[in-house]
Amino acid sequence: METELQNKSVYFLRNTMYINVTNLCSNNCLFCIRNFNDEVAGVNLWLAEENIAAGKIIEEIKENSPESRDEIVFCGYGEPLIKIDIVREIAKFIKDNYPNIPVRVNSNGHANLIHKRDVVPELTGLIDAISISLNADNADLYQILSRTCFDKELAFEGVKNFAEECQKYGIDTTLTVVMGFEDYKIDLKKCREIAKSLGVKFKIREWLSDGYV
Repeated sequence: METELQNKSVYFLRNTMYINVTNLCSNNCLFCIRNFNDEVAGVNLWLAEENIAAGKIIEEIKENSPESRDEIVFCGYGEPLIKIDIVREIAKFIKDNYPNIPVRVNSNGHANLIHKRDVVPELTGLIDAISISLNADNADLYQILSRTCFDKELAFEGVKNFAEECQKYGIDTTLTVVMGFEDYKIDLKKCREIAKSLGVKFKIREWLSDGYV
């Protein structure tokens, strides 16, 4: 059922401002909360309008005291970097007007595959940190869990390459794995080793039907 907040892009968890820019994603992850819940923090994250202008989102940001937030994160029911131009425009606005607030992107790591170019240089100076879903320790399990539209090997390697590139360009990079969804055997030791080999951080996210921690 449509709610009055359905076509808003800004929502909050604790003192973090989140920005939702798209419903589109190159994955259809089994554990994605969009498959279980239309709302996060009381806000319906399904956007009724896919092509929301950056200017409209910027107005929403300005109306919600961004200067008082601990962090601003691009994250919704889709892959934010599908709309990389919008993300860049909004991030530039934040950096120009609220330079002390860190900006993060939560991503599936497919941006270079989606745009068929290396987009990481376009994010430098605008994005401080990025959290990238590794999801599994091998391509076969990655495909089972992520149900990506790309070839499984291409997708899994693409995620790792993207993470390494982000770290190389000075973006604080973390690879993540979701645990607690059914009984899939993810080898956490191998996942940690992958992150270490790429020189990035590693984080386990616990699965809940109404969100992740």
